[in-house]
Amino acid sequence: MLLAIIQNYQIFKILAIGSDRTVTHNHTTITIENITPQHYSWKFWPIVPLYPYSQRRTIRKEVIKDTIWTFDQIQGIFYVVVPIRMTVVKLEHGGLLVYAPVAPTKECINLVNELVAEHGEVKYIILPTISGIEHKVFVGPFARCFPNAVVFVAPGQWSFPVNLPLSWLGLPGKRTQVLPTDSQKTPFADEFDYAILGPIDLGLGKFAEVALFHKRSQTLLLTDTIVSIPAEPPAIVQLDPYPLLYHAKDKADDLVLDTPEKRLKGWQRITLFAFYFRPSVLDVPRWKDVFRDAWKAPERSRKSYFGFFPFQWRSGWEKSYQALRGNGRIFVAPVLQALILNRAPQETLKWADQVCKWDFQWIIPCHLDAPITAQSQQFRKAFCFLEKYPKTSLNRINCDLPEDDFQLLRDIDQGLNRFGIVPPAQEKI
Repeated sequence: MLLAIIQNYQIFKILAIGSDRTVTHNHTTITIENITPQHYSWKFWPIVPLYPYSQRRTIRKEVIKDTIWTFDQIQGIFYVVVPIRMTVVKLEHGGLLVYAPVAPTKECINLVNELVAEHGEVKYIILPTISGIEHKVFVGPFARCFPNAVVFVAPGQWSFPVNLPLSWLGLPGKRTQVLPTDSQKTPFADEFDYAILGPIDLGLGKFAEVALFHKRSQTLLLTDTIVSIPAEPPAIVQLDPYPLLYHAKDKADDLVLDTPEKRLKGWQRITLFAFYFRPSVLDVPRWKDVFRDAWKAPERSRKSYFGFFPFQWRSGWEKSYQALRGNGRIFVAPVLQALILNRAPQETLKWADQVCKWDFQWIIPCHLDAPITAQSQQFRKAFCFLEKYPKTSLNRINCDLPEDDFQLLRDIDQGLNRFGIVPPAQEKI
């Protein structure tokens, strides 16, 4: 594993120095020829103001030769950065299907157009969620780059605070359709099947997800329900390692050198933040101490949040990370376990059982690791947190995460319930 980290590190050192060529590593394409900030500029970032704001790099990776490609960008808050992913599938009779578009920067669209030139135009664009604004916000702009593509959206779309027509939300009105309940009624039914989870009522809004199965490659495309944590920082995160190094610090006045070990340390802590918000192994110091320590920081620039580092990691935090990662097994993100899917356990398990009928060998989610080697049995085990009595003890071992790390999520859940903002969680099945 360390050797792989070092190899990736050398590649990204090349990028940092600069080059006039395209780098390909393990079927990952990073086009850096004549790349300037204008190529990865995203001017609509204030709509969803997530890091890296107006600068969004894209990495394309060929997952299955001449068949499936992923396009990774990053997003985050307070340098807690994780990949957000679009998947492109070649259609058997020519053309492309796009699942969950990302920001259509010039760099991203150029990478897509390279596939268009070889495999045909973008025919279908799928918006597989109704609540993930970080996915929804890109669909309209992306669709305008491919004016012949038909846009299919998950049923039950909504907006807050006022429900608006899809055309008012930027989607092309004349070529946007709602996915029918019967997947056989779509023009791509001979190559794909899908199952729709939800909409699940969450009070102020709703949650839904479209699981899309590509039959020929035996690949399952998902949005948010299933994730797996890679052992190494993803390539897209390493293009700019500053967030990794920021979270590798132990205190405000640390001067962290850029090494593979420090990048890995930062990545492990970032995943704990991303899934638990505040894991049990993290203490938040008093604000007067935070201000005092900020003055000792070797860097007090805007980029470094003026020296502020309001985190204090307990010794042994690595155990919490290892429990979360679980050797790379697939699982349902804690926020979905504690705040969303527990509102509809029966509906969720029914959806999971429907997905398990497909003979898939690969899973490509929109976040974290991809592709993941996994089959239906592993997929179904990931939802055992909704069951009172899992069928085997192995199921319970594979799905339980440390309860202490859920404390903040439980507190949020209780607060939302107390004020009647969300419906109460239902009993496990």
